[in-house]
Amino acid sequence: MATYLADPAYPMTGSRRASPSARLLLVDDDEEACRMLGEVLQRESYDVERALSARQALELLERSGPFDAILTDLRMPEASGLDLLSEVRRRDPEALVLVLTAFGDAGAAGEAIRAGAYDFISKPYDLGELRSTLARALARRKQASAHQGAASTTFAPAHLHETLVGHSPAIIDVMKQVARVGPSQASVLIYGETGTGKELVARTIHRFSDRAARRMVAVNCSALAEGLLESELFGHLKGAFTGATGNRLGLFREADQGTILLDEIGDITPGLQARLLRVLQEQEIVPVGSETPVPVDVRIIAATHRDLAAMVRARSFREDLYYRLNVVSITLPPLRERRQDIPLLIDHFLTSLAVRHSRGPVAIDPAAQAILLAWDWPGNVRELENVLERAMVLAELDVIGPEHLPEAVRGAESAPEPPAGGAPAPPADLLTLEELDRRHVFRVLDATGGSRETAAKILGISRRTLTRMIQRWHWTPGQT
Repeated sequence: MATYLADPAYPMTGSRRASPSARLLLVDDDEEACRMLGEVLQRESYDVERALSARQALELLERSGPFDAILTDLRMPEASGLDLLSEVRRRDPEALVLVLTAFGDAGAAGEAIRAGAYDFISKPYDLGELRSTLARALARRKQASAHQGAASTTFAPAHLHETLVGHSPAIIDVMKQVARVGPSQASVLIYGETGTGKELVARTIHRFSDRAARRMVAVNCSALAEGLLESELFGHLKGAFTGATGNRLGLFREADQGTILLDEIGDITPGLQARLLRVLQEQEIVPVGSETPVPVDVRIIAATHRDLAAMVRARSFREDLYYRLNVVSITLPPLRERRQDIPLLIDHFLTSLAVRHSRGPVAIDPAAQAILLAWDWPGNVRELENVLERAMVLAELDVIGPEHLPEAVRGAESAPEPPAGGAPAPPADLLTLEELDRRHVFRVLDATGGSRETAAKILGISRRTLTRMIQRWHWTPGQT
């Protein structure tokens, strides 16, 4: 659902009616869900009306005047929640928006927030969190409208298909941060293990910014020695050093009025740290072999897998440079901490890899998918993509099976037999991953009295996914 939150003192069309309680409009094509949420909010003393489509919602807006908040489901027949959001914000550019949806993923989060949403929460959602978020949004709107009347800039939702994939809370939070920091000029420091997608986040920030029409350049600071990296970043004059047969602009000048990504910033030497600090402070560079500063207008995004705060304490990284870079920090979770995103990532990569290799769709066998879900992915998303590309190339009948996965990923399935007289044979009652999953899901369902919403929340999956499991495994109460 998406929620439009506005201030009681700010008119959307005409004058806004003063009221001791905020007027809310709930929009959801699921009549039962809409009714239940309405009853919850009415108990909070909100004045609630309901609509079952975007069209009905717009009719209510025309007929009964503006509401203090509109909560709308994201995906509905005919017109979506984003369509409704666009129309509401066309009438009132100051609108605050909260998006609540069972179809939450990182792309939808970014699209909703870039279109003006206040926040994005996936179903099944915590009603306490929803109530507090709504109350906070209304209060902040009242404070903001008292101090400024300028509308927030919105951006078209282009390139979202090229950004982060997932619907885990961690990735949705990352996407919300990216959408909010993108339009600013702030320096950003991205933390994350190798392969988590730090460069992808940096490129998404650049696309969301007003520098998107200019270049973004990326450099791996750990791949070059200090002298070469200095020349690569700041350029050099002809004859500045042996082999400098001509002038070189350097990446900072190539990225002028655009963005530069300094990947693995934690690996640069103290001398280069001092020169980089000068760029941030003075907005100018000095090419190698020159004494004349050259002004540059570049937004800096840095990325690292290291703990820079610990490096500052150990005096191996400059504290002043750290605070210049760390205006906003974004931490990418490793793939092992967001396993619920793996099926979406598999679908995403198989689709893009099929295009890259000019072949038809490729499916994945459930047994192979179970293996991928169980692997810890030390190389993170990049490793998953590589494994799937290898498997796609090897798959004979356009179906990826366990035999197409690397031995390391298959784990115990490909482990050699222990020598005679060596380790004891494994117990005969060991269970498959699917059987373990089935028993755990049934146990959670029994413990929650069969409540699918509560069970899905405990399991960290969507209610739709849980329903598919119940149908596949034919759960009945007490079947654990």
